Amino acid sequence: MLRSIMLKLASNGALLRTVYKLGNRRKFTRRFIAGETMAEAMEAVRDLNSRGIVTSLDVLGEGVADETEAQKAAESYIAVLDCIAASGVQSNISIKPTQIGLDIGRDLCRANLERILAKARELGNFVRIDMESSAHTQATLDLFEGQAAYSPRHVGIVIQSYLYRSEEDIRRLAAKGCNVRLCKGAYMEPATVAFPQKRDVDRSYVKLMEMLLTSPAYTAIATHDSAIIDHARRFLEERQIPKEKYEFQMLYGVRRESQLSLARNGYKMRVYVPYGRSWAPYFMRRLAERPANVLFIAKNLLRK
Repeated sequence: MLRSIMLKLASNGALLRTVYKLGNRRKFTRRFIAGETMAEAMEAVRDLNSRGIVTSLDVLGEGVADETEAQKAAESYIAVLDCIAASGVQSNISIKPTQIGLDIGRDLCRANLERILAKARELGNFVRIDMESSAHTQATLDLFEGQAAYSPRHVGIVIQSYLYRSEEDIRRLAAKGCNVRLCKGAYMEPATVAFPQKRDVDRSYVKLMEMLLTSPAYTAIATHDSAIIDHARRFLEERQIPKEKYEFQMLYGVRRESQLSLARNGYKMRVYVPYGRSWAPYFMRRLAERPANVLFIAKNLLRK
């Protein structure tokens, strides 16, 4: 119930404006957001790198209104790739298709993505195409598969285990040896397209994870779920899956001790580092994922 309420609130414009004001004043967003500037984000990346953790940088924002905004978003990612190369940090980038124009037009989005990928290839880096709501799933997959056909080492996709369609998508992508980030999903979806019960989402996640790990695909195991992480580690050991075929991923500010523990135990650990001024929708989805996150914010609001 709490998750459903929080996800609905994540699209409420009036509430988001209030969240922006509170967050900027109290700074409690710093638990999950690396900052508003590239310099702040790079500081967070350097700190994580020093602890043996690699990262994926995300310039927060989604659903731009016009072509100029979409082009500016693409340019911001090109600047991030240049900054990563110049600084020597260990990071790639993650982008949302709606941020570079998917809702305006597929051709615009494709053109902007191609510009970003051209820079990634030039610098030997990698672009993760994030998955958004189910309304964008097919268009996002079409976009990804078109680029992966000729640039497989530089682009990857995200699949959400709560969607019914994901098993078939995984079968196709795994057979092609794609780079897939598997997550549970963080958008409000109807029961007609997604599992409504957590246990079914978890069961789907484990099944899809095992399918990926035993295929030619590269697997990013993106979860904070201790039970699933423990299962994954047992499965990896039992099947003797080479470490160059997978990595663990978590979000900035979430289960930090677990991130460090995985890195110390020799696993490749990547943290998704979001930054930027358009942080409220992302922030609200993080609160929706765990009641403990809401408690954390409530405590900060009550501090004098």
